[in-house]
Amino acid sequence: MKKKIPQDKKLLENIEVIDIAEEGKGVGKTDDLVIFIEKAIPGDVVDVELIRKKKNFAEAKITKVKQASKHRLDAFCAHFGVCGGCKWQHMDYRAQLVYKQKSVDNALSRIGKIDTSSMEEILPSAHTVYYRNKLEYTFSNKRWLTTEDIASGKEHEMSALGFHVPLRFDKILGIEHCYLQKDPSNAIRNELKQLTIEKGISYYDLRNHEGALRNLMIRTSTTGDLMVVVVFAYPTQEQIVQVMEFLKERFPEISSLQYIINQKKNDTIFDQEIITYAGKDHIFEEMSLPNRSVRLRFKIGAKSFYQTNSEQAYELYRITKEFANLKGHELVYDLYTGAGTIANFVALDVKQVIGIEYVPSAIEDAKLNSSINGIENTLFFAGDMKDVLTPEFTATHGKPDLIITDPPRAGMHPDVIARLLELEAPRIVYVSCNAATQARDLALLNEKYLVKRIKPVDMFPHTQHVENVVLLEKKK
Repeated sequence: MKKKIPQDKKLLENIEVIDIAEEGKGVGKTDDLVIFIEKAIPGDVVDVELIRKKKNFAEAKITKVKQASKHRLDAFCAHFGVCGGCKWQHMDYRAQLVYKQKSVDNALSRIGKIDTSSMEEILPSAHTVYYRNKLEYTFSNKRWLTTEDIASGKEHEMSALGFHVPLRFDKILGIEHCYLQKDPSNAIRNELKQLTIEKGISYYDLRNHEGALRNLMIRTSTTGDLMVVVVFAYPTQEQIVQVMEFLKERFPEISSLQYIINQKKNDTIFDQEIITYAGKDHIFEEMSLPNRSVRLRFKIGAKSFYQTNSEQAYELYRITKEFANLKGHELVYDLYTGAGTIANFVALDVKQVIGIEYVPSAIEDAKLNSSINGIENTLFFAGDMKDVLTPEFTATHGKPDLIITDPPRAGMHPDVIARLLELEAPRIVYVSCNAATQARDLALLNEKYLVKRIKPVDMFPHTQHVENVVLLEKKK
């Protein structure tokens, strides 16, 4: 239950920051109160103002840094602290890795009661800026005004193209330069904004659901392909042509230029028609295979899922394959297969891979990706995992020698875990983007499995997010 904080108890001095919480906030203590402090990092000594308080913990913001942590840096992005991304920019990268590894260790040992002595050192990302291959921006007529904007007393252009401000669905922070995606991503966004302001093309109103321009998606790839998708809401045909012709002429390097007219109340595009304006309706991504001269090609459409850090995705899959210790004779079940990236990555080293995924369009992508690469020993099935992975399914397709599972953040459904315990595959490789739900699932699998190897992988520098790969072997 929230408590109103008395005015004389809102300000606390000389709070030592001793840890960092999973959501990326610094952790301090005073008396019996745990304080989660925005933008604080371990080693800081700070004065804070409490902004929310419950029985045993409070949330606070820094009013003064009394002593800076040795890990503290100046943030490199002008939008740091207002934009919801890259919340750890002010902490040096080595320290980020230490606390990511610690968060995985804590989750596995505390929630899963797992012996983490087999945990290996976290794998850093080779690049800490410009590492994403996909960004999605929002057009809005309700620009978020920063403290500096308000203090200036000036009138401001209220149209914005950028990211949602945390916890505000209707406010968009206009982005000048984003360090997440390589060029020409920033130029496309900024020049498109300039054009549409000059032409008077309206931006979407997130409350009243009106306006011409709604979203912008930019996808890049290691092959040099570039996809741009403009999402309109209520445009005229003239406005569509103005925007699309500008992008086509100004940025000839765009290999896939598409648009969508989305008049729903939400931004999802999976049920929307995508219209190709110029170039192809897809781009390609490529990925090497370890110890082979083969490079896999993946066809990516506007709706396709692909790991957003392409280079680190290779490392994640390489570690997954290493943990699997393939001999060539295995029947592999790849659960939550998505577009079949892991399935195709291991297919040439096993007898057969069977991939299962909830989203039908992703399964179509998986089949296509096998076909593109001449891979003939994969089978893919669409449906809810707990409904597909039945005894009848196993009787038809065979009992797996290895299970690879890469579920969403919520982890695996208890029915799926129960089925894995029934299947008794000799090995399971569990890839997760959420160590807490992974730990919960590992505790249930402990009935028949032992954790043999653990390897965190940093996919998203300057954020608190971390992937983790775990090898389980069936108990003798």
